[in-house]
Amino acid sequence: MPGIEKLPIEETLEDSPQTRSLLGVFEEDTAAISNYCTQLYQAMQRIYDAQNELSAATHLTSRLLKEYDKQRFPLGGDDEVMSSTLQQFAKVIDELSSCHAVLSTQLADAMMFPITQFKERDLKEILTLKEVFQIASDDHDVAINRYSRLSKRRENDKLRAEVVEDVYTSRKKQHQTMMHYFCSLNTLQYKKKTALLEPLLGYMQAQISFFKLGSENLTQQWEEFLGTIGTSVQNVRREMEEEVGQMQQTIQEMERACDALYAPCDPDPAHSPVSRNLTRKQGYLYIRNKTGLVSSSWERQYFFTQGGNLMQQGRGEVAGGLVTDLDNSSVMAVDCDDRRFCFQVTSFDGKKVVTLQAESRKECEEWISTINNISRRIYLSENAEELAARVNQSALEAVTPSPSFQQRHESMRPTSKGRTGRASSISSVGSEPSPALSVLSLDALVAPETPIQFDIISPVSEENSGQSKTVPQSCRRSNPFGESGESTAEDSEDSILHQLFIVRFLGSMEVKTAESVDVISETMRQILAARAIHNIFRMTESHLLVTCDCLKLIDPQTQVTRLRFPLSTVVQCLSHQDNKRLFGFVLQSASGRSDSRAMCYIFESNNDGEKICDSIGLAKQIALHSEMDRKAVEKKKEEDKAKEKQKEELSKQRQIEKDLEEQSRLIAASSRPANPPGSDGQFLVLSNSQSEDSDAGEEGKKKGESEA
Repeated sequence: MPGIEKLPIEETLEDSPQTRSLLGVFEEDTAAISNYCTQLYQAMQRIYDAQNELSAATHLTSRLLKEYDKQRFPLGGDDEVMSSTLQQFAKVIDELSSCHAVLSTQLADAMMFPITQFKERDLKEILTLKEVFQIASDDHDVAINRYSRLSKRRENDKLRAEVVEDVYTSRKKQHQTMMHYFCSLNTLQYKKKTALLEPLLGYMQAQISFFKLGSENLTQQWEEFLGTIGTSVQNVRREMEEEVGQMQQTIQEMERACDALYAPCDPDPAHSPVSRNLTRKQGYLYIRNKTGLVSSSWERQYFFTQGGNLMQQGRGEVAGGLVTDLDNSSVMAVDCDDRRFCFQVTSFDGKKVVTLQAESRKECEEWISTINNISRRIYLSENAEELAARVNQSALEAVTPSPSFQQRHESMRPTSKGRTGRASSISSVGSEPSPALSVLSLDALVAPETPIQFDIISPVSEENSGQSKTVPQSCRRSNPFGESGESTAEDSEDSILHQLFIVRFLGSMEVKTAESVDVISETMRQILAARAIHNIFRMTESHLLVTCDCLKLIDPQTQVTRLRFPLSTVVQCLSHQDNKRLFGFVLQSASGRSDSRAMCYIFESNNDGEKICDSIGLAKQIALHSEMDRKAVEKKKEEDKAKEKQKEELSKQRQIEKDLEEQSRLIAASSRPANPPGSDGQFLVLSNSQSEDSDAGEEGKKKGESEA
């Protein structure tokens, strides 16, 4: 079997971001193991339940066959041949039922017990240790913050002793908890193999013993394989026991050796002298940040020297940031009013001054000596860049985190390789895959040779120039900032949503796909790494206006629209998982999917990135509902028009019928003959019956004419 990856217990006391990052990989692996083990446990539980059901059904079948003689059938109840045959079947099925019962017992002992024990005991122990470690880490942060705020006055020695004792206790507790947590995570790498192999081995052995009476050939075929698996399980268990013993011994040695390092006070100079020949150093320091004209705040960060630069990195950040350039810089110890063990680093031009606080006087002197050595060596060398790269061979490793577990593990080991070329390091940033992309590869999201745009350049002019060849524009012109000749305020005056955010543009690049949820995270990683490598720290500040129609980037001074993104082209928006101030969105043109281009824009905001993403999502929902309402109104208008048209046609038809009736009445009146006079000169008088018959005839005639 391949080698087992392990967490370095020796680096638990330093508690560096690299160690925390490596711990995060193990915690992700533990979560994946827990999820997979739960699914496997459910599948095996179904097998066990099915086997129990099969055993019970077989026993019931055997009992029913034995009770055949007791049944009273109206016809054929005295068939002795049938009865004896069923009794023979009952004996065979009864023996088979016994075998199934034995198989159920073997499955419970050999298959269900190991995986249940691993799920209920080992995985829950890891979760408990994780919670205890998190509590101990938080207590240590509180204690060290309280210790750093101690005054330089010696008036209250009792309070100082209590704070020192609190730091000692919390640091010792964190260290011990972290070592045991690392030990459990390392042990889990062995246990997960035995927990997966032992149930399968027990399942196969139980099945073979069940079919052994009639399947000797099958048994001979699988015996060698199962024997090999059993030997491998024993070897893994033996190796696990040896490794656990070594880790326990290492923990005991580390506890004895590190007992003096738990206290934040200066150690004995005889046992731990100040090293003044260092050219590289890393550790936690407090940095003073100005919050106003006279007020300031202190923040604890992890600092390290990288070539000729001083870098800082937060505990939850994936890459370090530049603090100041140490080339020809000066450093000296300073006396602060509210802090001890402070020193100040001034850049070569005197424009940037950084005030830092160490944990002890020894740490303060070592930091001052290290910065002086780096500045002196760079100043005295003929080629400053070549010497800075030779001082710290792993300069780019701190900026670009290793994506895979093997590279993270190797980046923590000392290396003796030669100087790394800058061009090859930059190209590797865009070609290495991220560990979070487990399904899509890097090539499926971002092309390796994709350029990164760090300045705001509007793509609207190019798109409008292409559209002008095919679609005639009606008195609208485009400028380099994406504005039309008419006032663009009309687009947003009718919008019911107006939200303004202050953002800083970090960069944009073209991506291959716009539907993947990991494309924004991968673009953030590449842009941040490229900025750190190329020392690009300038960012363009803009106002992001979110409306129901579009997104606008407005110049805060001139109020000119730099970029305008139609809301229909925004495919998705996402904020950074750790740094909530970073967010980005993906744009895709409304043209066909085959030739459409997808661009990803990354920004940094003063507000929470999730609020901006929620605002964009709200704008899209409002636009969708508005479009649906507009379509509903148009549909209702069309229905009303159709009804009015139908009414008009009906009224016309009625008028035509009235005209026809009037015309037929006139025709009938004109065609009726006059009554002839009698012989005596008088008119004839018709009887009532004759008049009624004539009226009926006229009405029938009129009705026929109207129908015609």
